[in-house]
Amino acid sequence: MFGVIRRRVANGGLSSSSSSILRQSLQTVRPASSSTSRVSDESLTHARGFEHVRKFSCLVSPRGRAISSRPVREVVSNMELASSKKTWSRPFSSDTGDLVDAVVPFMGESITDGTLAKFLKNPGDSVEVDEAIAQIETDKVTIDVASPEAGVIKEYIAKEGDTVEPGARIAVISKSGEGVAHVAPSENISKKAAPKQSASQTKDEEKQKPKVEASPVPEKPKTPATPPPKRSATEPQLPPKERERRVPMTRLRKRVATRLKDSQNTFAMLTTFNEVDMTNLMKLRSDYKDAFVEKHGVKLGLMSGFIKAAVSGLQNQPIINAVIDGDDIIYRDYVDISIAVGTPKGLVVPVIRNAAKMNFAEIEKEINTLAKKANDGTISIDEMAGGSFTISNGGVYGSLLSTPIINPPQSAILGMHSIVSRPMVVGGNVVPRPMMYIALTYDHRLIDGREAVFFLRRIKDVVEDPRRLLLDI
Repeated sequence: MFGVIRRRVANGGLSSSSSSILRQSLQTVRPASSSTSRVSDESLTHARGFEHVRKFSCLVSPRGRAISSRPVREVVSNMELASSKKTWSRPFSSDTGDLVDAVVPFMGESITDGTLAKFLKNPGDSVEVDEAIAQIETDKVTIDVASPEAGVIKEYIAKEGDTVEPGARIAVISKSGEGVAHVAPSENISKKAAPKQSASQTKDEEKQKPKVEASPVPEKPKTPATPPPKRSATEPQLPPKERERRVPMTRLRKRVATRLKDSQNTFAMLTTFNEVDMTNLMKLRSDYKDAFVEKHGVKLGLMSGFIKAAVSGLQNQPIINAVIDGDDIIYRDYVDISIAVGTPKGLVVPVIRNAAKMNFAEIEKEINTLAKKANDGTISIDEMAGGSFTISNGGVYGSLLSTPIINPPQSAILGMHSIVSRPMVVGGNVVPRPMMYIALTYDHRLIDGREAVFFLRRIKDVVEDPRRLLLDI
């Protein structure tokens, strides 16, 4: 179109019909919203050479005011760019006809990237809408990449172990499944990387290679092999490298390691201990376990009793629930209890919100829900954010005594341990009692030993006599 205009200008100008054609074309490229835009006839009819047309770039409104001074090519290119932006602005897939891209979803406010841990499907496998095809491991949780459409996985674009960001392409899904072969992910990627070489090229290379006659190689005189140096008696015998395995750390494990070391470097940690007679709490659970399950649909455990005791202790000693922020102390008027849960992938700490307002049944249901999500790897960032105090139960693994590490930015952590029957003096008589050691690690910069001991004493009093919770004494 513009080539025709240039030729006609070089021959002596433009006719009125040519200007009307050009005006119609420009109106198609940039339509007016309220009033029909027209091309300035003056710049067309008075054109005296190529330079005028080359600089022609102005669309004029009916009132004579220019509404755009950009070249037409720029207008067209901007329209194409805008359309491409609309295509890529979809949050979870980019649709290009039969092929759909599966992309990394949004992973949370504080998470900027993750590691592609593993593929759950192979190229050629059929997938349904929202079916997980890959898992991305972040510093806190594992996130699934879901298929945006039903179809067949054509290929994987990323590889296991790659660092990916939200919006990055992971796989290509074919809606129809035409021309898709079933191969393993590693095989598919290796086929892409390896260059294909035809049989004719191989034959031509063989012909071009000159034949070299093999000449006899003179034999070198054999020298006696020197025996290996003998090790001294004091030199350590290191195990061979074949008996060792080097495995990269997961992002979750690296994050846990960093936070725990930062906790040691930041807090002035001190641990105080006490022991608790579990007789009355265990009897309470034994007497009402069947009725509790029948009414609430969940078993009555010991953790709910310790959480209620911890809430009572935090209300009596609010400094345990506080935290240092610069030169200030922040007192929290709420109680969010974090529960340390060990999973096959690492340690996670889900939070029970507003534990002070919950009863035993609500606490047990919340614990079961969060623990199941943690073990399945489906727990979210929001369910682990915050928390004002942590309880870690090492007794489920048989731990007798430990000194737990504070979970920043909190100021204290309670450690529970295994229940062991030990001889105790009760009423002047030695009797066997189920005993548990409890430990409180606290930040000595903020919490004095007096408050820490009083807190543990409150835990001991409530657990040994749960009726105190009922009477609030």
